[in-house]
Amino acid sequence: MAGNNSSEIRVAGTGRILVGAVNAPAPTVFSATPSADWGSQWTDLGYTSTDGVTFSKKDKLDPVETWQSISPARFIYADRDLTLKFSMLQFNEDTLPFFLGGAKSDFRSPSTGVYTYDVPDGPTFDERALGLEFTDGKQVTYRFVIPRGQVTATDDIKLARKSAAMLGVTFTALSPGDNKALATFVMKDAAYDGAIPPVTP
Repeated sequence: MAGNNSSEIRVAGTGRILVGAVNAPAPTVFSATPSADWGSQWTDLGYTSTDGVTFSKKDKLDPVETWQSISPARFIYADRDLTLKFSMLQFNEDTLPFFLGGAKSDFRSPSTGVYTYDVPDGPTFDERALGLEFTDGKQVTYRFVIPRGQVTATDDIKLARKSAAMLGVTFTALSPGDNKALATFVMKDAAYDGAIPPVTP
């Protein structure tokens, strides 16, 4: 409903990032155990920095110019970039390959307690599904799922005595195919009650 309503202001008090195989389904069940809602197809990437997640949607519009007018006659959609940017704080068999490109199977253990991971000589295609979940209090939960995408940029890793090392990434959505959504929101939020017809069995 239009108008001023402070109950519809959202603050992402806490949240998490998950990765899965391409086209892993977005969970639509909201139980008392969120990790069970996502299921075994998703892996929680653990702690992230207090900056949270930067969500960006950028559309590029190319103008159609005419001789008869100094203003464009129309616009043509030329490009759409949908990205999530965040920094992981944990170093493990899930986060390091996600940052560098690769998989758990790329780890080797030449001896007990010693592990190696080879950084690829060139870029590798490492497509994943990405899930974002955040809560605002106990009654509001938002989930956002990109069914197909890839890490397209990484931040510098700063190693310093007074701060934690971070694995900063930018994840960009890829087209999932004809008539399929680029991304999906799933929300448990009373703000939408009454605005959408209920599902009938």
